[in-house]
Amino acid sequence: MNDRSATTGRADAQRNRQRLIEVARRMLADGGAKVALEAIAREAGVGIGTLYRHFPTRETLVEAVYRAELSRLCDSAAELLVDTSARIALRAWMDRFADYVAAKREIADALRAVIASGAVTATGARTELAAAVQTLLDAGVAERTVRPDVRADDVVASLVGIFLAAGQPEQATRMMDLLMDGLVVRNT
Repeated sequence: MNDRSATTGRADAQRNRQRLIEVARRMLADGGAKVALEAIAREAGVGIGTLYRHFPTRETLVEAVYRAELSRLCDSAAELLVDTSARIALRAWMDRFADYVAAKREIADALRAVIASGAVTATGARTELAAAVQTLLDAGVAERTVRPDVRADDVVASLVGIFLAAGQPEQATRMMDLLMDGLVVRNT
């Protein structure tokens, strides 16, 4: 195999992996833990052997789906800051956090086994989330729109609490607005 073929093969493998994760996320959300891996492979346009090469067990696939969602959310913090002020980016990121929570709920049945194995921990996720929030807070402090005494882990804990307590999405939105109101600098 020449270098060009090897590069093409790796690119194809990466595309297959990403496609499997995307399809699995959608199908697990629709069908829960009962979705057959063969159906996921078929929908992704690959053979079951390709799925198993990338994800030897159902749990490794579910973990990959979860980690992709977490990474997408965390990476979006810096992306939001490119086009908007830190205060607006922080509030937009909170809405993306809501989407992340909804995605976790959709795959909750499948995710339980991964959590039970210890492959995914709340502490690890909160650390990653706090780093993303810190990026937004630092930008807000630099702009003088966000209070400098706010701790990222407190924001994450508050967001988690909102989604544990909120009875419906509209209530969660109002509660995130209240949280945001407590984070911004007030001109007196």
